[in-house]
Amino acid sequence: MAAEGKVTGQSQEQFLLLAKAARGAALASLIHQVLEAPGIYVFGELLDMPAVRELADSEFSPVFRLLTIFAYGTYADYLAEAANLPPLTEAQKNKLRHLSVVTLAAKIKCIPYSVLLEQLQLKNVRQLEDLVIEAVYADVLRGSLDQRNQRLEVDYSIGRDIRREELSTITRTLQEWCQGCEVVLSGIEEQVSRANQHKEQQLALKQQIESEVANLKKTIKVTTAAAAAATSQDPEQHLTELREPAPGTNQRQASKKTSKAKGLRGSTKIWSKSN
Repeated sequence: MAAEGKVTGQSQEQFLLLAKAARGAALASLIHQVLEAPGIYVFGELLDMPAVRELADSEFSPVFRLLTIFAYGTYADYLAEAANLPPLTEAQKNKLRHLSVVTLAAKIKCIPYSVLLEQLQLKNVRQLEDLVIEAVYADVLRGSLDQRNQRLEVDYSIGRDIRREELSTITRTLQEWCQGCEVVLSGIEEQVSRANQHKEQQLALKQQIESEVANLKKTIKVTTAAAAAATSQDPEQHLTELREPAPGTNQRQASKKTSKAKGLRGSTKIWSKSN
């Protein structure tokens, strides 16, 4: 496809160079060759040439009109004026039909066979499918033939030439598109701003929580150290305290022993008297 496009570009430039030097009948003949040449589907540069535009007011005006139909019109437009236009060769008919499919594809992406058959004036579906396959090989459009649902599903199609009077409409459409993009961009910026604010709030909250956790850890550490210091003792002193009774304990024990001894003596005396 790339090689074919390169050859097409060279052929078109060659025709443009020849058109600069041609006049009258020679220029009209050259236009017929351009309309029949394979791979050439845009004609704006040729139409903009002063020598070509002069044909509109000459005896070759039908050729100029035919060129404008190939640039902007369809096969149905040609049939409507066929009585006043030069006859088409089979190659020119197929090319104009390809361009007609491109025009339809710009409006709808799934074109019913019935519409194509009517617009292209073909007799049967076989001719239609052959024409579409030919257009695909020419890289005019890309898509698939849905034979079950009887329709052409278009994925891509080339652009056609634009009339000068259509430029204002295109400009207005582009301006509206730009305004829509600005609205969308403004909405995105607002959402980004909100997201940044939320992020900052979350970071501040995280820092606050981390600070509180750090302070709590310090408090727990200090409290634990103080409790450990308060409960810690010298092991030898602790053993000594275990061995030595507390003050007052010996006195109580001594008094108990004295009481017991007195009791024993008293009981002895009583036993002696009874004897």
